[in-house]
Amino acid sequence: MPVQGSASGGGVFGSNLFRGAFSQVQFSGFNPEYQIAVGDLIKLRMWGAFNLDATLAVDPQGNIFIPNVGPVNVIGVRNGDLNALVEARIKKVYRANTGVYASLEAAQPVKVYVTGYVHKPGLYGGLSSDSVLYYLDKAGGIDADRGSFLDIAVQRQGQARAHFDLYKFLLEGRIDPLQLRDGDTVVVGPRRHTVTVSGEVLNPFQFETRSARLPAAEVLALAKPKPNATHLSIVRKRGAERRGEYYGLAELGGVVLEDGDEVTVTADKSPGTILVRVEGAHLGEHALVLPYGARLKDALARIKAAPQANAAAAQLFRKSVAERQKVMLDASLRGLEATVLTARSETSEEALLRAKEAELVMQFVARARQVQPKGQVLLAGNSQSGEALLEDGDVINIPERSHLVMVHGEVLFPNAIVHEAKMDADDYIRQAGGYTQQADKSRVIVMHQDGRFAVDADARPLPGDEIMVLPKVQGKRIEITRAVSQIIYQIAVAAKVIFDL
Repeated sequence: MPVQGSASGGGVFGSNLFRGAFSQVQFSGFNPEYQIAVGDLIKLRMWGAFNLDATLAVDPQGNIFIPNVGPVNVIGVRNGDLNALVEARIKKVYRANTGVYASLEAAQPVKVYVTGYVHKPGLYGGLSSDSVLYYLDKAGGIDADRGSFLDIAVQRQGQARAHFDLYKFLLEGRIDPLQLRDGDTVVVGPRRHTVTVSGEVLNPFQFETRSARLPAAEVLALAKPKPNATHLSIVRKRGAERRGEYYGLAELGGVVLEDGDEVTVTADKSPGTILVRVEGAHLGEHALVLPYGARLKDALARIKAAPQANAAAAQLFRKSVAERQKVMLDASLRGLEATVLTARSETSEEALLRAKEAELVMQFVARARQVQPKGQVLLAGNSQSGEALLEDGDVINIPERSHLVMVHGEVLFPNAIVHEAKMDADDYIRQAGGYTQQADKSRVIVMHQDGRFAVDADARPLPGDEIMVLPKVQGKRIEITRAVSQIIYQIAVAAKVIFDL
């Protein structure tokens, strides 16, 4: 039977068990099977004809001394039987009108040796009622690289008193109670055989096994494959030889795993359908289930456009494109950081100026890293756009027809202006109050609804378009100015957001 492993793929299952949680709290709860030992404290209450409220220690002869009753031997008595035994002895003296209640107040303090494959072997103090986990935690826990979670023995006077399998505790919450005594020794044995499981499982750990060979189904029961898992691959290492095997999860009847095997559970299946969301001006379903390999035209054929929809300007947004845009933006930002942080100064005045410049640039970089690109795929102007393959999670947006043109960025009065066919971008900018002093007149972007864009103040916007006037970047060094300008442009196109230094 297997043992434990850890929390990350290839880690030892159970290695996070000992982090001080057991050693911080001692067990003082009622254990009916606990046997009274020398040094234990018994709380005794008597009322009625005779009143007494006292804490009595079990002496070396195993007795507690009760006034007017004498010594009562309690050594070895089960905790669950203690009250009945004490009450019976007292009733021989006080036959009527006397109530009795006796309980174990504190177990005997003991010192226990912990050794074997633990991090800090030594002699540790606690109570006889404390569990083996308490003392193992005191010793720093089991050495996950060498120690066994299956083979933990308690020895008393050189003889084996009990054995523990912590796998039962981890998986089932069960641990056998054991009353420890002074001088007992907890010994953690060496780790036995191991099988490592990774991939599409809930428990990607390294498991210990009692046997060098065991059915694959037993290990998978511990690793718990995810619902999408279909196959497993096994890499067997025998000396210099490395051999691989591949099985479906439904075909594991006779598959046996061996010591040192590495198992990877995979989701090896062809996608049958994809899910595409539809947003914007449409009257149909917001989600389309399409066969794997469906094209854009297949989705558009199922969309019921609203009367106000501009179906010719359909927009396609894709998560993988957004992720790629984010990677490219991060690369540009890292390059800008490197340029700023590696610059050299020849004078203290120059160093001071560059330090201030670097502070501004780093603030810009921090803000730019928060930008999330939209991942829009350019469709317009391409006669084959309808043949584009769709991916699971794509979003198709049908924009509404609009008679407005949005003008924003470095203009005096950002606004929405009614479209006029004869006007170019520069005309719209003049109607928005003209350029600000910070405007870069060479970077006027006209963003069309269908994803196309033009960097030209003479371009003629279409209804529903946006005009973005980017800021002018001023700096002492041309390489930084150029890099920041490029990043601002990159963000404007990918995220439709205007940034400034």
